[in-house]
Amino acid sequence: MTSIVDGVRIRTAGDGSPVLLLHGIGGSSASFDAQLAGLAPKHRVLAWDAPGYGGSADPEKPLGMAGYAALVGRLLTTLDAVPAHLVGVSWGGVIATRVALEYPEVVRSLVLADSTRGSGIDPERAAVMRARPSELNRVGAAEFARRRAPRLLAPGADPAVAQRVEDIMAGIRLPGYTSAAESMAETDHGPRLSRISVPTLVLVGEHDQVTGVAEARRLAASIPGARLEVLPGGHAANQESPRRFSAEVLDFLSEVDAVVAR
Repeated sequence: MTSIVDGVRIRTAGDGSPVLLLHGIGGSSASFDAQLAGLAPKHRVLAWDAPGYGGSADPEKPLGMAGYAALVGRLLTTLDAVPAHLVGVSWGGVIATRVALEYPEVVRSLVLADSTRGSGIDPERAAVMRARPSELNRVGAAEFARRRAPRLLAPGADPAVAQRVEDIMAGIRLPGYTSAAESMAETDHGPRLSRISVPTLVLVGEHDQVTGVAEARRLAASIPGARLEVLPGGHAANQESPRRFSAEVLDFLSEVDAVVAR
């Protein structure tokens, strides 16, 4: 089932405690096809197309990380899906982190997969992130995806998965990507991670060469009580190892829901 709320397309499956899936900067809700199916037997699963992605309207101007977090809070409230488990991959994990910091009342737990503190942790990374929309505009989405998608995968990745990752990335649009890139470039959550108060699971592909295992370890060490699991695959571990990814998420969400029930 799909719905449009405030111009944002949301795909929904299943029933149970709500889970919101937040995709990466080169993805869309299609990046979570396996999780929509894998989590739905036990949860009400919602996967958004961020503004300017997939079936969602383009943003009129960059939203900023604060804008994305506020939007998530409004959507969850409108959809009667609070508190929700937030599962964010890469950029989606950074958004989820900000939601947990600014709107903890709408968050039941966090799963941060192949994510980061943000690209604003140093000026060089921020500059690289801000330069990406210019490359996208210059070469077009198909060529941009052809160049960048292989970096999201582990060596020897299934060619069908690799093609799927590239095809999804080839659907990105300049307004959405520009807004997303600027939000990453402005953000460094490092100094605030100790304030996160919800149960947190950090997942990372063992061959992630985009954000990396070291960054995942830093997130887990900085968030009180967070747990780290290393999965097969690269930066797109949820697509390369969907069964293992969904199993880890389901186990974690079950633990959290059991505590809430008591």
